[in-house]
Amino acid sequence: MASEPVARAVAEEVARWGSMKQTGVSLRYMMEFGSRPTERNLLLSSQFLHKELPIRIARRALELESLPFGLSSKPAILKVRDWYLDSFRDIRYFPEVRSRNDELAFTQMIKMIKVRHNNVVPTMALGVQQLKKELCHTRKVHVGFDEIHQFLDRFYMSRIGIRMLIGQHVALHDPDPEPGVIGLINTRLSPVQVAQAASEDARSICLREYGSAPDINIYGDPNFTFPYVASHLHLMLFELVKNSLRAVQERYMNSDKDVPPVRIIVADGEEDVTIKVSDEGGGIARSGLPRIFTYLYSTAKNPPEIDGPSEGVTMAGYGFGLPISRLYARYFGGDLQITSMEGYGTDAYLHLSRLGDSEEPLP
Repeated sequence: MASEPVARAVAEEVARWGSMKQTGVSLRYMMEFGSRPTERNLLLSSQFLHKELPIRIARRALELESLPFGLSSKPAILKVRDWYLDSFRDIRYFPEVRSRNDELAFTQMIKMIKVRHNNVVPTMALGVQQLKKELCHTRKVHVGFDEIHQFLDRFYMSRIGIRMLIGQHVALHDPDPEPGVIGLINTRLSPVQVAQAASEDARSICLREYGSAPDINIYGDPNFTFPYVASHLHLMLFELVKNSLRAVQERYMNSDKDVPPVRIIVADGEEDVTIKVSDEGGGIARSGLPRIFTYLYSTAKNPPEIDGPSEGVTMAGYGFGLPISRLYARYFGGDLQITSMEGYGTDAYLHLSRLGDSEEPLP
């Protein structure tokens, strides 16, 4: 444990850096800058991150300490806060980046920070779940939960931004990138191919959990490409397909009827690329629709425990999948909308902005 004066000094540093203004970077700038990953550009990128990351990380650490309903004192939330404080210290105590060797050492360090924060989403979810249980006992579950929802939206959007900055910088060190790939951004990404990969992954989990899985039909031009971050698109489609497979599987599990397929349609519009994931899994009641994007809505009977034995990804978890997928879509100016017909099925519309021309600073 850090001694009290050291802890106080770190707390003062966090407060000072957390009050500074963060600098947004546009996607167009990322693409233009990243298309020339020279030693000088990588050095400039490291110097920028050396100043920018402590601001973003400090702001989150401060927010984690002042959450309503005593959420800040939940063990899972304290664990996340400690990860943020450790990362803040690592970057602040790293000397100025002046040479290629400094740059490589800095890159290695922020790579480790990204790994440290891999489990932030499920760990935060566990803390919120613990609070939800408590509030259910006192019957206060709806009072003030908007505040927690808004905090989680800000927190996760910021996390996407931090991971994008680190991931982009680290990926620019790839000595042999695929054609058209600039860091994390694939300028020639095929949404149909990503839909195929995400479908296979979701289907294998459904097979593992239920012993069978509905078919998935994908419609769209496999040769159509546009600039996007492949890992973001995969994450969103995986979540949507997984939800649809589960709904259909559970609806038809004990039925003699033919199991209808999940359908994915990719449309190339002038403004957006839109992907529709459509199922006949029985739909969601109209009264339940407003709740599907809140962080406390899950149809899972027993959400997984973070410190318990993990079976990897499951078909149903904490109910964070949809709100986080929507944030990923919104991060680049897109959106995620769900329409449902109770008694029939659900359509999810994933609207993706065309990235190449955006000069808007990213969150």
